[in-house]
Amino acid sequence: MVKYSDDELDSVFAALADRTRRSVLNALAGNGEAPSPTGVSVSELAAPHGMSLPGFLKHLRVLEDAGLIERTKEGRVVSCELDAAPLEAASGWMSRYEKFWTEKLDSLARYLYQQEELQVWNKQPGKNPSSISFAPTRSRPKRSGGRGPTRKR
Repeated sequence: MVKYSDDELDSVFAALADRTRRSVLNALAGNGEAPSPTGVSVSELAAPHGMSLPGFLKHLRVLEDAGLIERTKEGRVVSCELDAAPLEAASGWMSRYEKFWTEKLDSLARYLYQQEELQVWNKQPGKNPSSISFAPTRSRPKRSGGRGPTRKR
């Protein structure tokens, strides 16, 4: 696995932070189709975004600086190809936190399940938790037969 520095990860996450750039990466990935071996032309990539070509080229520059795309020029046509290696590094960085969040969400699920079971238990007739005591029950005091001895004066 290729190790990337924090600066490289920062640039990858910054590149992924924009919807237009994510859309470009999806288009370059082929959306389930086999990507073209020569890449996709910049004009084809820019067409669905409705922005000026210079504005779109700034997005491509961010992707290129992050190492996510490679631009090649053949004659007057500039094409782009996806380079997914930086995405793999970002995925590796995020997977370290997957265990942490999985444990936290599992703990939350257990807590919610216990709360649900407690509510079901409380709703059952004759099972009022306020009437349940774990102390031994004392017997009732017996009625006295008469008056007891009194103090003499």
